[in-house]
Amino acid sequence: MTLKERLTEDMKTAMRAREEGRERLSVIRIALAEVKNAEVDKRRELTDEEVLAVLNREVRQRQEALAEAERGGREDVVRKLQRETEILRVYLPEPLGEAELERLVREAIEAVGAAGPSDLGKVMGRLMPQVKGRADGKALNELVRRLLS
Repeated sequence: MTLKERLTEDMKTAMRAREEGRERLSVIRIALAEVKNAEVDKRRELTDEEVLAVLNREVRQRQEALAEAERGGREDVVRKLQRETEILRVYLPEPLGEAELERLVREAIEAVGAAGPSDLGKVMGRLMPQVKGRADGKALNELVRRLLS
């Protein structure tokens, strides 16, 4: 079952359950609409990896809005965004732990023969396909910089 099919099935289940507040249903509908928009833009069905990128973008948008809401002291919005993020994270792969991420970075450094900070691009180029959707690119970049120094 593809990720898009799973989202559709979960939407149908949520509709049948007539969930209280319909929050889960609403979030899944928004995610499916974003997937559909991306398919219209590309003029084809999205692969699971592309659907994952759309879901990651949705989570990232909510996290940015969450930070704004926290700064503004909007506890009601903070709680809503946290619940929406939790609903979307169910569809994302398990994030890599710090130890696993560091192991992958060390392996990549060794594999490309990186000697210093000037080899950052080589290391990142090797790592990104391995950790796509499972690690934050900014945090990964900082870890690579730290280990290359």
